[in-house]
Amino acid sequence: MNKIIIEFFASFLIWLMFAGLIVLWVIDGKIKKEQVIHALVACFFAWLASVTLKEVFQTTRPFLVDGVAALTLTIPQSGAFPSNHAAVAFALATTIWLHNRKVGWLYLACAVVIGAARALANVHYPVDILGGVTLGIISAFIFEKIHFPVKRG
Repeated sequence: MNKIIIEFFASFLIWLMFAGLIVLWVIDGKIKKEQVIHALVACFFAWLASVTLKEVFQTTRPFLVDGVAALTLTIPQSGAFPSNHAAVAFALATTIWLHNRKVGWLYLACAVVIGAARALANVHYPVDILGGVTLGIISAFIFEKIHFPVKRG
C-alpha cells in the first residue's frame, strides 16, 4: 500500500496541481487568469532551467546506483539533478502563494509532498529535490517581478 501511495504522489499529484489551475482560471476573472498565466510561465522556465542543468550535471539516479526499483509510473532516463518535478511544482506553488496565500499554502504543501515522494520513490536524492525547489522558487519570483498583466478580451 505504501508503494502505491508513494507512486501516486511521485507521479500524479503534480497533474492535480495543474488541474487546480483550471479551477482558478474559471473562478474569478482577470486576477485569477493572470495568476494562472504567471504560474504556467514560471513552470515552463523552471522546467527549461532544470532540463538544461541536467545536461550540465549528468548525475546518476538512485535506483540505478542501489538497484532498488523506482516507484514511479514511468522510469526516468535523464540525470537526477535537479528534479524537474520539484522545480515545476515549486514554481507553480510559489506563484500561487504570491497571488493568494490561502490557496498557496495548499499548493506549497502539495509541492513538498511531491519532492518527498520523488526521493522516497528512489528517483532523486535530497540534493536533487533542493536544486529543483530552488529553481522553482527563483522562477516564480522572477516572473512575479516582471509581472505581465492579462488583457481582458
